[in-house]
Amino acid sequence: MSTLERHPQELDLLGAGLPGAVARIVPERVVPLGGPRGMEVTRTIPERSLPTIGAWCFLDQAGPAPYVSHLLPHPHIGLQTVSWLIEGTIMHRDTVGSVAEIRPGQLNLMTSGRGIAHSEFTLGDEPAPLHLLQLWIALPEESRWQAPHFEQHSDLPVASGDCWSATVLMGEFDGAVSPAATYSPLVGAEVRVEPFGQARLPLRPDFEHGVLAAVGEVVVEGTSLGSGPLLYLGADRETLTIQAGAEGAVVLLLGGRPLGEDLVMWWNFVGRTHEEIAEAREDWEAGADRFGPPIAHHEGARIPAPPLPTVRLTPRRRRPPEVPQ
Repeated sequence: MSTLERHPQELDLLGAGLPGAVARIVPERVVPLGGPRGMEVTRTIPERSLPTIGAWCFLDQAGPAPYVSHLLPHPHIGLQTVSWLIEGTIMHRDTVGSVAEIRPGQLNLMTSGRGIAHSEFTLGDEPAPLHLLQLWIALPEESRWQAPHFEQHSDLPVASGDCWSATVLMGEFDGAVSPAATYSPLVGAEVRVEPFGQARLPLRPDFEHGVLAAVGEVVVEGTSLGSGPLLYLGADRETLTIQAGAEGAVVLLLGGRPLGEDLVMWWNFVGRTHEEIAEAREDWEAGADRFGPPIAHHEGARIPAPPLPTVRLTPRRRRPPEVPQ
């Protein structure tokens, strides 16, 4: 997926520490992707006062709605892309030679390392039902210059309890460990709660957590949550209670320890300095070997990089949320 912010906000990740248990709604915003053949998504992180949850630094939700999307090749550095479908099919192609369909229940994980490019197309030319969650994980300093690679996992572990089950996409949850490559302590899980069920989930108190209601409306620790916004929960929680309604619910649970590193995010790049981002943009525009060869099937078409902002890119640093007047 692509993103563009002209003036990234300064948000303090270093020295701020983890908040205790909180319950703060992070509203979604609508973002168009990929030009006239793209689609609109709702985005919750990064947000001005919450750039990350653990190492999770980006969360888009597309649908549920009929879509036709031809997201042409575009580059990434310094991150992992996590693609999870609740409904529909996406075709992934990248510059390390991967060609993979992603369907519900399959995890697509692309580790960009020093540089990769990929495309994501819905199948066919007519709108078809799609419900996609697309996330990024920022890579820590010791892992962000590695060679790019791609993995797909169809047999993911499942944890379960009274009236709930959790498919573990990334990291570990309630003893179930995902086979997907991770480079910092984190968790990502799709939690399904039965109709009228009240799920009591175990959490790591040293992680901060957030919850997105992908399907259905839920009440999380007394806070009502519908489709769209994210509920940020802070840290210091050992359990989490989710109450579902008559239709049941599908919830995305994210968590982790902050990286403790300054991040500069712009377009599809996660780096540490303005110069690093500018160099990646120049390499993409120049067709440098860094991002690999042209991706077959697209006949050389790709998404050009937008102009850099007129101000210097600065780290996203966490700060307290704005208090309404």
